Amino acid sequence: MKQFILLILAMFAVVVAEAQTATLSGTFVGLPEGTRLILNDVQGNKIIPSDSLVVPDNGKYSFTVSAPQPRFVILTISNMAGLSLHVFLMPNERVVMDMRTTPITNHVRITNTEGSRNMELYRRFNNLIPVGQDDAAQWTLKQNVSDLIKEYQDCLMSAFLVTFFEDDFAEYGWVYKMVSDALSSRYPDNSFVRYVNEKLRTAVVPGMEAPEVALPDINGKERKLSDLRGKIVLLDFWASWCGPCRKENPNVVKIYNKFHAQGFEVFSVSLDNSKDRWTKAIADDGLLWENHVSDLKGWSSAGARPYGVSSIPATVLIDRDGKVVARNLRGADLEAKVRELISK
Repeated sequence: MKQFILLILAMFAVVVAEAQTATLSGTFVGLPEGTRLILNDVQGNKIIPSDSLVVPDNGKYSFTVSAPQPRFVILTISNMAGLSLHVFLMPNERVVMDMRTTPITNHVRITNTEGSRNMELYRRFNNLIPVGQDDAAQWTLKQNVSDLIKEYQDCLMSAFLVTFFEDDFAEYGWVYKMVSDALSSRYPDNSFVRYVNEKLRTAVVPGMEAPEVALPDINGKERKLSDLRGKIVLLDFWASWCGPCRKENPNVVKIYNKFHAQGFEVFSVSLDNSKDRWTKAIADDGLLWENHVSDLKGWSSAGARPYGVSSIPATVLIDRDGKVVARNLRGADLEAKVRELISK
């Protein structure tokens, strides 16, 4: 979540003009007396206060801002350090956002929004966040957020919220693409949309053509991924020193044996530095396919770079047309997807 917030600072600049305005108002319940609500713009890598008010006893607040174009602002609360709320205001929009805080938990719950689908989306996102921190709860949270963005993909706020998946891009790149497809023509100059598009331009996601990999095999002969066009291919990034990779190898062998005769191939890219250890692992694990390549440069592998590989095992499933189908499928999920592609 920290990286999610920092990305805002790096990619957004506000243009101020006087032609059109927008209003943000509502009721903020549960704040201590004298609490100041601060409206902030983002300029370069800084959050700059642009307006503030002391929330009265009745909790009612109101800000009017210049908004000749969609304007992104951050609300902070004077006595709740580290807490912020994010708002998109469209030109001439009148947004109501009611909130309630429980200082003990340092969390603000948005109880109601009116006049904006952007803020309706943000309310629903914000109220998901208190889900627990264990692995199962985090997986559920990610699924819920991706479903939510899918429902509101036409909202500009989705281009901001999609960066929630920045650390999981290999798995959730499809969400970025969905948002890009929905918003690029409507908001081509918006900084968040431009960021999403640039992220996609330099990344590999389902639906795009798989970047070429051309590296020497164990005998020094160059092998190209593109030579397997017409086959269903598992592009497998691994290394002899990678325990989880070695643990997954028997499953890859099983799937290869089951579907190879029907047009399934494996193209293995090793992130080893030692040729002896690489070739020994191939023999020890019974990796009987021919397409084993490596430049023996470890994490600097020229084959891994276009795919943004930052951890292994990492896999990319590619269809007969050379298009990426899925990333990081393993076990039964991988077998089921290969079977589905074979049957088409």
